[in-house]
This record gives sequence, structure tokens and C-alpha cells, in this order.
Amino acid sequence: MNDYTKEDIFRIVEEEDVRSIRLQFTDMYGMPKNFNLPAGQLARALAGECVFDGSSIEGFIRRDEEDMFLRPDINTFAVFPLRGRDGATARMICDVYDARGQAFSGDPRHILKQAQEKAEALGYRFRISPELEFFLFHCDDEGRPTTENEESAGYFDMSPLDLGEGLRNEITELLEEVDCPVASSHHETSRGQHEIDFEGQDSLSCADTLATAKIMIKIIARRAGFHATFMPKPKEGVNGSGLHLPMALYDREDRNLFYDETDPHGLSETARRFMTGIIRHIGGMSLVLNPLVNSYKRIVPGYDAPVDISWTAGTNRGSLLRIPSRYGSDTKIELRSPDPACNPYLAFALVLSAGISGLGEKENLPGEGESLGSLPESFGEAIAAFREDPFIREVLGETFFKRYLEAKTREYESYKRQVSSWEVQEYLYKY
Repeated sequence: MNDYTKEDIFRIVEEEDVRSIRLQFTDMYGMPKNFNLPAGQLARALAGECVFDGSSIEGFIRRDEEDMFLRPDINTFAVFPLRGRDGATARMICDVYDARGQAFSGDPRHILKQAQEKAEALGYRFRISPELEFFLFHCDDEGRPTTENEESAGYFDMSPLDLGEGLRNEITELLEEVDCPVASSHHETSRGQHEIDFEGQDSLSCADTLATAKIMIKIIARRAGFHATFMPKPKEGVNGSGLHLPMALYDREDRNLFYDETDPHGLSETARRFMTGIIRHIGGMSLVLNPLVNSYKRIVPGYDAPVDISWTAGTNRGSLLRIPSRYGSDTKIELRSPDPACNPYLAFALVLSAGISGLGEKENLPGEGESLGSLPESFGEAIAAFREDPFIREVLGETFFKRYLEAKTREYESYKRQVSSWEVQEYLYKY
């Protein structure tokens, strides 16, 4: 992580000919928002004096409540490498505050900061090494996205089969320039599908990285004539896109608390109890980890996405939790159900809090491969599980919990009223 001072920011802005400053934050769903300022207003931005109408942001505040203030985290300052004709643009990720100077309880970044601070107060440091999958599709003659791609590449293929390799390499290089630490990248199983894996970071830095990476990937792809999508299942009959989360807990001396050399899988009791906490609350968390109607088209048998609530070691990728074949200081557990449409701030807050909740319990982890039931099979089931788990309400806070539930319920009600092309094709002639 950077360790900038305000003087550093002013110096870099002048040296890099930065003409505009983007103050970035996210709404309830994790959709990027920004407040753009000319560089001459940098002092006002750094003082936290930039105000926006919170009632215009989904899930924030009602119209009769006060405006919101953006306070930049100066260590997230980065100059975008895609320089325009009128100079460079820089961005800082912001925390949202109310008019009384209090952190806004509905800010997803604040919710994650609270969860991370609680874990750190207990002596734990949580790191995640996310694996982000997405599709690159062609645009039509009017520039609108399609679901078509001419290539025939598959898992780990390279050019000339992988027609997106050059663009993917450009994406990873530019991500590094905005402090998104890329570990590797490769072609995924489906045509036009790619994966970028990131270095391990603390949960807040990791969420900031993913929020920035998704913006950058879309911008770079669009400039090359492609549409990048993080929709979980954009095409039937192929593997969907996941956001796999290898993770581990460390102590204050940076020792991996998930490793035990005496265990056959290298797993400590801490790791097993952390997994138990995730398993206990995975149903309620699913509405955040898999936040779309479309998410549940991915979580079906036969497409390398988890369906059962179980864990396994090695190469079996069909379980909810997998133990990668790396031991010692690199021991991790991998949560495989989340998809890239999720809000990473909320997802990480829930996963960390659920894992920590398991550390103080005596409940035993089920045996390897033992199923404890299924993940929610539909958006409706996920809404019900979310509503019924008081732990989710506690982590997200009462107000945010209610607004998220209301928004997702409206979304589901709208979906239920739609008549799909499949229904017309299947039933119109028969009945």
C-alpha cells in the first residue's frame, strides 16, 4: 500500500500534468460512482469538502436527509495510464460521511472497514488473493455489446487460438500502473472467457483493487472494440464467470494461522473453525456473493461452479470450499461460490465476519466431501435465506440490511413478471 502525504499528491499532480481528479466510491450494489473535479480543486477534495446528493444514489439516503461528503483515502491516489488529449486523470477512492462528520453507515467501504478493524482488534490480519473471471465479446456495428466471440480457445490456451491474449496482456500491464497487483492471467474454459489473478492483500485494499480493476477492464476493452462483462452467466451451455477467493488469516507477526504441519491437509484448527463459520452462514450470504437473478444460472451442476455446501482438498473444484495444494506459509482456503457481479466490500465484510464467528464455536467441520445441503438454487431462495439470518443483519447494519433486502425483493418481483423467450418457444405452440 502507498504511504502518501497531501504534499505528495500535489507534487504528483503537477509532475504528471493531471488535469482532473476523480473521487471514486460505490453504491449499494458495488457499481462505481465518481465525482469529477478539475485539478485546481484538489485542495477542496483533500479537505473532504466535496458534497453530493445522497438521495440520487441507490440505497443511500432518503430525500429528506442531508447531503453526503466524500473524504478521499489519499493512499489510493493513482494516475490513470489512459491519458486523454487534455492531460491525465487521477483518482482517489473515498469514504462517505454525513453532514455531522460521521462515517455513513450505508457506505459499503465503511462496512468492510468495520469488519476488518474488529478482526485486527482480535489480532487477526485477513488477506485475499482474488481470481477474477470475465468475458470479452464483440460489439455490433452500432457499438452495442453482443455475446459473440470468434475465437475457439479453451482453458490455458495461448495465441493464435487465444485471440484475446494481447488485449489481456495490455489490461494486466495497465492494471499494474494503477496499483492493482496482478499475479497472473490466462484464458479460461469458455470461448472469450479470461481470468486475472491478483496478489494477496488485506481485505480493504483487495476490494479497492477489484473495484478499480473492473472499471479499467471495461474501459480498455471498449477502446479495443470489445465489451467486457462480469455478468455471471452471459451464455447458456458454457461455464459462467466466478470470483474465487483464496484467503488466509495471519497473526500480528505475519504467521499464517491456517497452517498445521501435523494435519494431512496442512489445515490448522483455526482454518477448520473459520471454514465452519463460512459454511454456517453461506446461505444468508449468497444474496450478496451472488447478487443477480442471473447468478443462479451459473450455480448449477456440470459447470465447475459449487452446488453443494461441502469442502475438499486438491483439484476438486465442485465444492463450496477448496484447499489448494499449497502448504506452509502459503496455506489458503478458497471460497468458490462468489461471482464477479458482487459488491466486493460487502462480500469481504461478510466472509471475514462469518469466518471469525466460527473461531469461538465448538462446532466441528464436516468431513471432507460431506454435503450439508445445497446452496440457494434461485434468487428467491437467496432472498429468503438472507432475510432469515440475523448474523447478516448484524454485519451490514439494520438500515443497510433493510434497504438491500427491499431493493433485491423489488428486483425479484420485476423478474417474476417477465415472460422469457424460452417460455414462449416451449409453450406457445403446445398449449
